[in-house]
Amino acid sequence: MPNNNVFNPQNSPVYTSITNTFTSPGIVAPPETNAGSTGNLYNAGSTNSTTLGLLGGSVIATVQLSNPSGSGKTVYISRLSGGITVALNLLSSFSGSMSLSTNGTITSPTTLTPVNNNLASSNTSIATVRFSTAAPTGATTLIAMPLQVGPFLSNELGRYVVPPGQSINLSMSGSLSVGGLMASTSYFSWWEV
Repeated sequence: MPNNNVFNPQNSPVYTSITNTFTSPGIVAPPETNAGSTGNLYNAGSTNSTTLGLLGGSVIATVQLSNPSGSGKTVYISRLSGGITVALNLLSSFSGSMSLSTNGTITSPTTLTPVNNNLASSNTSIATVRFSTAAPTGATTLIAMPLQVGPFLSNELGRYVVPPGQSINLSMSGSLSVGGLMASTSYFSWWEV
């Protein structure tokens, strides 16, 4: 049998290089691994659950994560999660959406306490996390997409960066044109450096 090269063929080279000096075996881990072990990885979020009347309506869950001015740290978004749950047989009347936005104002917020993912750590988050049952106003949309009923999860691995004096909002919204029980959930996971 011929010994064909999978990588780096002579007529179409694809050069690869491992940057980790410990190469046997090569070690690759996301930043959350170190943040979790040092007690700097956090979670916060909540659910809005409502029984809608005969004419239906909307159920919104918004979490706003703010990095206070002068905090001296930067917040890196690790994961967006949540989703929409419906207890109804007529799902044809359902519509859902997710929106990620920056800054803006949320209505009648309640304060959430961030949870440290390292159960042995006494570190507390510098972030201010608030929850609202309304969409933010005056915010700049980063991304918006339709959702089906069920869970939502997006691993961001630090793709969204929240410097001091800035905030980021995650909103899950579900609507029904008939009555039913609906719940919308929004959660952030983040680390701080």
